[in-house]
Amino acid sequence: MSATHNAAEHEHHDHRRHVLVDGEYEIPRFDNRDLIVREDILARARELARLITTTEEVSIYQKAEKLIQGHERVQALIAQIKKKQKELVAFQTTFKNEQMVEKIEKEIEALQDELDEMPVVQQFQQSQTDVNYLLQSIVGIIRDTVAEKLDVEAAAPAEVPESCD
Repeated sequence: MSATHNAAEHEHHDHRRHVLVDGEYEIPRFDNRDLIVREDILARARELARLITTTEEVSIYQKAEKLIQGHERVQALIAQIKKKQKELVAFQTTFKNEQMVEKIEKEIEALQDELDEMPVVQQFQQSQTDVNYLLQSIVGIIRDTVAEKLDVEAAAPAEVPESCD
């Protein structure tokens, strides 16, 4: 290759990767998507998501969620709690009535206790915990695997360039 062709190729290479600012090259900035989004990674992530949705944990969660949504007493308690929470805010901010605030807080606590004691709610909460644990485990495995790979690569000796022009 001629020196002119080599310089032109080098300039093209630098143009894509570096920005010339005040006569010096600056490290380029990339959006995270530019750095990590490759179609094969996205395709595997989508496949992993599909696999996750077929797990027993997700199936149990979905069934428990439907039971909760269709359970009249559960829905009534949730509605009462929301109403009491609005009342609580009003007595805290608008009316500044500490006695009513305490009274409403106790009412909310009693409603919440009743809700939490219901087996259908306990099953739903357990299913949420199980799905969350599954997701956190997957994220942890990915994080640890990537970190391990980065540490191995960081520990590898840097290659010495053939020339420093």
